[in-house]
Amino acid sequence: MQLSTAHHDERLTAPRSWWGIAVLVGLACALMLLPLGTMPLLVGLVGGTALAGLVVSSYGSARVRVVGGALAAGDARIPVTALGEPEILDAEESSAWRTYKADTRAFMLMRSYVPTAVRVEVTDPADPTPYVYVSTREPKALVAALLAAREQAA
Repeated sequence: MQLSTAHHDERLTAPRSWWGIAVLVGLACALMLLPLGTMPLLVGLVGGTALAGLVVSSYGSARVRVVGGALAAGDARIPVTALGEPEILDAEESSAWRTYKADTRAFMLMRSYVPTAVRVEVTDPADPTPYVYVSTREPKALVAALLAAREQAA
């Protein structure tokens, strides 16, 4: 969702199929407790589904935002003045940057179920992080917001 040219807000939610897997985990827990009776079966179903759903929800709650002159990706908040030119990565190129091109010092907010990403060099000499890799479903909107925020900061 983009409110203005210098604002970007996106939540990297987990795919629907993962919620189905959470239900299947609950069913597996229920089946494991079936020999103990009906009540343990129900506790296993509800508890297993709730626990698996909590894991899916927490993993799918990552946010990517450009607000207040900074890129906020997950727990990181980086001023746009410390960032270089953003680069849109298609599915093939983002896969390469997640694997053999990756630098262990880089900050990466990646979600395997999001095929596209944006990579931005970190230009702050005091920061040892070479670049920021952010999975996004809206790479053009994120790049536009980063560039607009940098123009506003200048």
